Amino acid sequence: MHVRLKTRREIEKLRRANEVVADVLAICEEMARPGVTTWEMERAAREYLDKVGAKSAFLNYQPYPDVSPYPAVLCTSPNDVVVHGIPSEDVVLEEGDILSVDFGAFVDGYCGDAARTFAIGKVSKEAQHLMEVTRNALEAAIAQLKVGGRLSDISHAVQSYVESHGFNVVRDFVGHGIGTAMHEPPQVPNFGPPGRGIRLEPGLVIAIEPMVTVGSWKVEVLDDGWTVVTKDRKLAAHFEDSVALTEEGPLILSRK
Repeated sequence: MHVRLKTRREIEKLRRANEVVADVLAICEEMARPGVTTWEMERAAREYLDKVGAKSAFLNYQPYPDVSPYPAVLCTSPNDVVVHGIPSEDVVLEEGDILSVDFGAFVDGYCGDAARTFAIGKVSKEAQHLMEVTRNALEAAIAQLKVGGRLSDISHAVQSYVESHGFNVVRDFVGHGIGTAMHEPPQVPNFGPPGRGIRLEPGLVIAIEPMVTVGSWKVEVLDDGWTVVTKDRKLAAHFEDSVALTEEGPLILSRK
């Protein structure tokens, strides 16, 4: 596994890509209301990409030859959908839903990637708690991004925080390095013991993305080849930021 550290200039380019990502997620948050379809969000995201001249990281993405290319620029994942939900005119947001939105974009050959989970109207206390714990787990993970630390310190921070609140972390999907490709080494799991893996050095840029479930962490992929749901059909939430490690500490690229 070769982890390519980024220069300050490259980190600045990655920030620009992530600013586009942050803008699109803000547009989606504004739209995250009862009665809106996930395809309306998709359309708004495409319009913004065109307006700023950025390129989708997700549209036509094909990780394996036997998987059909991803057909959208957003991943919109309501309720028990963990990740990779496909936007559709048939998915109308309803009061009490939660919706995870994941988005990636290229600007000048560098990739940004982030995700947020939104409450649709008034949600249950359980759903609210799930979202708060997932967001806080991401903060706990970012706090472990320290020069000289180990990669699995980040993973352990997510798992220990989430499980201390009675929830579980998905094992089948992980965070990743990011740069001129959306997925680069290293993989960044959301579970595991601390003190293992590569040493953390300035120039490391990773996408940290806790995926958290109310019930079991086990998941399955639906027949479309993309949509990942919890096996027990209980709620899931997803927060993600692209973060660079600098001499001064972590720099969150996907927040404005």
